[in-house]
Amino acid sequence: MSIYPAAKNKNQIYNLSTTPEDVLGFYKKNSDFPGFRDVKENVEQISFKSDSRIRIWYNNLPIPFDYHRHSALEIIIPAEGWYKVYSQSECFTVEKGEIIIIPPFEMHKIEAPKEGCRFIYLIDLGDITSMSGFTGIKPLLTKFIHLTPDSHPQICDELHRILAHMRDEYFNSSEFYELSIFSDIYKLFVLLGRDHLKKTDAFAGLNQITKKEYLHRFNSVLNYINECYAEDLTLEMVAEHSGFSKFHFSRLFKKYTGTTFYDYLIYKRLQAAEQMLAEADLSITDVALRTGFSSISTFNRTFKRKKNCTPREYRVMCRQNN
Repeated sequence: MSIYPAAKNKNQIYNLSTTPEDVLGFYKKNSDFPGFRDVKENVEQISFKSDSRIRIWYNNLPIPFDYHRHSALEIIIPAEGWYKVYSQSECFTVEKGEIIIIPPFEMHKIEAPKEGCRFIYLIDLGDITSMSGFTGIKPLLTKFIHLTPDSHPQICDELHRILAHMRDEYFNSSEFYELSIFSDIYKLFVLLGRDHLKKTDAFAGLNQITKKEYLHRFNSVLNYINECYAEDLTLEMVAEHSGFSKFHFSRLFKKYTGTTFYDYLIYKRLQAAEQMLAEADLSITDVALRTGFSSISTFNRTFKRKKNCTPREYRVMCRQNN
C-alpha cells in the first residue's frame, strides 16, 4: 500500500505517473489500477480491483505513508526486512514471518526500511460483519492485531498458508478468485476466533457443555450491545441480560473480549457515529443523541480522544472524499 511518498499537502493526489519507471513492473498484476490514490485530509477511498472488493499489492519501496484511515481491513506481511506500523498510541515493528491486521477505519501510518518487500491486502468486509457468527470476532477488531510465531504459535503457519493462497488466487486471476479469497477470509477469522477462545481463561475450569453455554451467553450479550448501543445501557443492565452478577460479568467480559464493557460500548457508539457523519444529513447533536451519548460535549470530547479529530472535522473529510 505504501507506494507513494507521504503527502506534504493533505489533499495531494498520489499519481502513478510520478513513480520511478522501474517500479511500474510491480503493478502488472494490478493493471486496472487507475493510476492514483486520492487521500484527502487523511481519509483514503480504496480503489479495489475492478468488480471486486479486494486489492493486494506487492511492494518493495522504502517510502513512508503518513497517518490515514480507510474503510478496508488491511493485512501486511513482510516478505523481506521489517515494516513499522503506527497506531495513534503504539508502534508495531513487523518482521519477516509476522503479520499485522489493521481494522477498518483505524488511523495508522507506515514506515519502510531502505531494503525489503511486503504483501499488502486491502479487503472490504462488507456484509461479513453483520453475520451472527461474526459477533465473537468483532471485539478482536477493536485494535491492531500483531501475529508472530511466539504470540500465536498454534495458528501462525496456517495463517501464512491461507494468506499465500489468497494472493496466489489474486495474482493468477483464477476462475472465481474473489469467491475463493473470501472463503479464505472466513477461515482466517475462524482461526483467530478459536485461538482467542483457547488463550482466554474466561471459561477456564469449566466442562465443555458449560463452556458452550457461556460462549452462547456472551455472544448474546455482544449482539445485545450491537443492537442497543444507542440506549442508556449500564453494566448492571447488560450483566442482568447475561444472567451473571455484575462483578462476575465484568471480569468475564474483560477476559473474553480483551476490553471493558464500557470501552466496547464506546467503540460501538463511535463506529455508528462515523457512519452517520459520513452518510446521513443529521446535525452533530442528532448524531450524538442517536448513538447514545448523553450530551454533545461528551460526544465531541470522546470522539476527539478516540479518533484524533472532532465529529465536524470527520464529516468534512468524508464529504470531501465523495
